[in-house]
Amino acid sequence: MKNERLYSDVFAVIKGVLTALAISLLFAIFFAVVIRVASVPEKVIYPINQTVKVLAAFLGALFFVRGEKGWKKGLLVGVLFFLLSYVTFSAVGGSFALSPLAIAELVFTTLGGVIGGVLGVNLRR
Repeated sequence: MKNERLYSDVFAVIKGVLTALAISLLFAIFFAVVIRVASVPEKVIYPINQTVKVLAAFLGALFFVRGEKGWKKGLLVGVLFFLLSYVTFSAVGGSFALSPLAIAELVFTTLGGVIGGVLGVNLRR
């Protein structure tokens, strides 16, 4: 019984992370098209991308975290999503440099995941 719960929790976190990554990648593609068509100021691109990543972590945790300890599961969704998205977008961009902005992104995606996890657990009761 305990193993089933563990597998369920792990699977929920994985689904949350993959959902967040899918949301983030789809938005990146959409936003790239918008940038090509419209003249979007460069200073606006980074804040929009970061906002979308936080929302993606939040939604991934909100939709898939259930049971108990939503904050811990949400934290895992946020951290694992950051790591996976960092590697994915760095590979596309060709640079794996870790900057203070990346640390801020880690903090904010983690907070988004925690809040989504807490709400996901408590709104489904």
